[in-house]
This record gives sequence, structure tokens and C-alpha cells, in this order.
Amino acid sequence: MEKKEHVLPISVVPNHVAIVPDGNRRWAKNRDLLPWEGHRFGAENTEKLIKTANNLGIKCLSFWGSSQDNLTKRPIREKKELLDVYKVYFERLLRSDEIHKNGVRIRVLGEWEKQFPESLKSLLLECIDITKEYTDRMLNFFLAYNGDREMLFAIQKMIEDGISARDIHPETIKKYLFTKDIPSVDYLVRTGGEPHLSAGFMMWEVANAQLFFSDTCYPDFGPEMFTEAIEEFSRRKRRLGA
Repeated sequence: MEKKEHVLPISVVPNHVAIVPDGNRRWAKNRDLLPWEGHRFGAENTEKLIKTANNLGIKCLSFWGSSQDNLTKRPIREKKELLDVYKVYFERLLRSDEIHKNGVRIRVLGEWEKQFPESLKSLLLECIDITKEYTDRMLNFFLAYNGDREMLFAIQKMIEDGISARDIHPETIKKYLFTKDIPSVDYLVRTGGEPHLSAGFMMWEVANAQLFFSDTCYPDFGPEMFTEAIEEFSRRKRRLGA
């Protein structure tokens, strides 16, 4: 008999969970595999976690796929293989019945349009376009993304638009971010055993987020561990300065 996934009471499930899937390359190295094989196994795990998040009632789920440094400082072969993983994965996502059945809107944020080949850009744009009317859930992928660059671009654009200092409010900043249409993060999960933040990932959106760090490398951080992390969130009390 197939094991039924545990589903938490909706009142304790975070609305927006962001995942920093660290440890793919170390996972591969520990198994004498090539780095990009870790990325492939990581992508397979992402599919499982998307399904788990849906079963748990999480409305908004975000994954950081790659930073600028990932795509500019790593070996060319690894970058090519990573882009191939994206192509395979997003083609499967585009054909997924669950995405359409559950009304999941896909967003891809970052500077990927400046860096990715045309075939991959077309695929990502198709995923975005075909789900743009869906409103039940959000699924966000951050590719070629740095949060510090996002904030810099937002400030530059506000200056270009002639917005005076007195007219800059939190709502103004939000409007100029890549993440303008995404709710604040309730729970930030990072795998891989290195408990830190990187490159200002969603710095504006994680201001009041709860943090969860796992020692497990991402390919092994499966549905059971993810559910345990969400259960941990349900036991915490958020004071938000009160």
C-alpha cells in the first residue's frame, strides 16, 4: 500500500517557503560522480518537493536555481550541463498535469534572459505564459539571480524615474523589485550544512522570515525531511518585534 503523505493543519503551514538547494556538487563528489550529476539528482528532488508542498497546502514556493557567480565563475562544461538540466526539467514541468490541475503560476526571476541560449529562454517564457492566468498557487524559480544586484537595479530605476527621497516608501521599493508580485517569505530553508545567506537572496522578502538550516545535501533532502521542516515551523512562535 502506498504511504500517504502527512498533511498538516492549514493554520500552521507557511504561505511562502523559499528553498536554497545547496549541496548538489558536494553530494556528487561524495559519490565519485561529476558535479552536474548532482544537479540532475537535485532537479529530480525539486519535482518531489513541489508535489509535497502542494499536498501540505503551501501556496507559494520558491527555489534559488543559480546565482550570477554560479553561471560566470564555474567551469564552462558545468555551466552547459546545468543549462541542459534546466531544459529537461522545465520541459517536464510544462507537461505536468499537476501544474495545470492545481492552478500553479510559474515565474522565473533574475537575469536569465541576458545569459541563457534562445532555446532555453523560449521554453521558460512558454512556462511563464501558459500559466500566467493561474491564481491558486505560485511556483518561483530564481535563475542567474543575485539579491544584491536586484536591490541595486531597483535603486537605479527609482532614480531614473525621478522619484524623490521623500516619496520612497516600503511600497515604492517593493514595486521596483523583481519580486514585486511575490509575497514576503515566511520560511527560508537552506540545505547543505552551511548555515548562511548568500548574495542577498530575496533580501527584502526575507526580512522577517523564519530560518531553517539542514545538514543534508539537497538531493537527499526529500519529502519526509521537508515535511519535518514545515512541522518545525508550526512549532515556532513569530513575535515580529512584539
